[in-house]
Amino acid sequence: MNEKTEYLFRGPRSTPESRAGRPPQPRVERRPGMIIERDLAVPFGDAGHVLYVDVYRPDTDVPAAPLISWSPYGKHNPAPIGQIYPNAGVKPEWTSDLTTFEAPDPEYWLPHGYALVLADTPGTWYSEGRATYHSPEEAQAFADLVEWAGTQPWSAGKVGLSGVSYLASLQWRVAALNPPHLAAINPWEGWNDTYREVARHGGIPETSFWPYIWERWGAGTTQIEDLEAETAAHPFFDDFWASKVPPLEDIRVPAYVVASWADQGLHSRGTLEGFRRISSEQKWLDVHGRKKWAYYYEPELIERQRAFFDHFLLDRPDTGLDSWPRVRAEVRDAYYRGTWRDAEQWPLEDVENRPLYLRAGDGSLGWEPSGAEEEVGYDGLGSGLAPRRATFAFTFPEAVELVGHIKAALWVSAEAAADMDVFVALFKLDAQGRQVGFPYYGQFEDGPVAVGWLRASHRELDAERSTDAMPVLAHRREVPLTPGEPTRIDVEVWPSGTRFEAGESLLLVVQGSDVMRYPEHLTFARHAQTVNVGRHVVHTGGRFDSHLLVPVLPARA
Repeated sequence: MNEKTEYLFRGPRSTPESRAGRPPQPRVERRPGMIIERDLAVPFGDAGHVLYVDVYRPDTDVPAAPLISWSPYGKHNPAPIGQIYPNAGVKPEWTSDLTTFEAPDPEYWLPHGYALVLADTPGTWYSEGRATYHSPEEAQAFADLVEWAGTQPWSAGKVGLSGVSYLASLQWRVAALNPPHLAAINPWEGWNDTYREVARHGGIPETSFWPYIWERWGAGTTQIEDLEAETAAHPFFDDFWASKVPPLEDIRVPAYVVASWADQGLHSRGTLEGFRRISSEQKWLDVHGRKKWAYYYEPELIERQRAFFDHFLLDRPDTGLDSWPRVRAEVRDAYYRGTWRDAEQWPLEDVENRPLYLRAGDGSLGWEPSGAEEEVGYDGLGSGLAPRRATFAFTFPEAVELVGHIKAALWVSAEAAADMDVFVALFKLDAQGRQVGFPYYGQFEDGPVAVGWLRASHRELDAERSTDAMPVLAHRREVPLTPGEPTRIDVEVWPSGTRFEAGESLLLVVQGSDVMRYPEHLTFARHAQTVNVGRHVVHTGGRFDSHLLVPVLPARA
């Protein structure tokens, strides 16, 4: 247990039996060319506990390279993404009936010399111990499994990690421990700062995905961490939340990191920060604008994953890895249409951060500041008593590409309140003024360019971590507003990459609630607990230099 952290625990939210699980029954199954060892008990920690794993390995005497997927979703349960998320874009022929949720497909990997180790994380399903999530204790248990996999008689000794979302987030945690047999990681859309990236966007409680995922992670037979009670008990970024952030700079293992512009409000920010901050000398980044699960299972991308693992786990020559650019960034034109830029670093080295100034009088954006002080108001609750949003637009006179972090520096006031929730979204409009939609949150197809959020009382910045282009909020205390008094807030708009042709426009939306809205049964970044009261005002011009700081790249012909 972290000496500074006390976790809260509760009984499981569901039983394994209620979700198609059954008590461990160690056994061996066979398929053509494949040996499957079910419910192997692997010791971890100092308390004599075991976690249960399934091992898929080639039916051969040749040692195989272990790929581990560390999951709270159930190793026993093949879960085609398309059945859970029908609009995820994963074609049925891309995965076999052995593929579990967000994990590699054994049918593909075993013929290429790999073994797949699927683990039920401690305290989930029938694995022993108490379940903690994104914790130092969980990371150490994962490291114990890495060492187990690297020393089995069937193992070639060098271990890799693969998987999406939770299966990626925990790669940051265990890689920071640098277990000796860990040779390569492939974090594919994985957050690393649970407070800032998932539970409280800009200090505003997230009320859709975060409660939903408590239930998904909650099957077990012992005790599980009570994330609901902990979230309520820790409204600020304190030692509890810090215990769930991996020390990224400690990671030295080779890494192939895959992020997207599309996972706004979940994985986009953390995956890119992970790539930027890890100390690995050998690291590569792909950042795309497509649906995350579809991209992971797309045959061309499976081959790219194998080239990476072939190089570092099997020492195979001629994988083509030497020709990979360190960074590939897709610059989107429209839905599933874009071109790739190669670069040496993230953020891209050729970016020029330029301010686009807001003008409340005519709802425009411009490269030059306005000397005239103006304001525009909207109803903070969007109840129809006043406009429910403020909008600002800029039409590009020539083609431009915006790739990277965006900051919305806004002077705002709440006429009748000491706090306010501000939601920001950027959209692309074509030359006829129609919205150009993009993939969003893994399943939607009408998404924005990017989004951001901020609760004004959380506006204090972390001076050590913030840059001019990327404000990082401290989240240490509340600093109330003075009702009616203009106050500057710096809103982190999550990274994106989009091309605008001459005649196309960038639209900025500012309002008091989520800009993207979908039916209640669909899970996405939603924020239903508001502090808003009455009218909100955006102040521009003169003393109020409200602006967007945008990452401009010279557009290619």
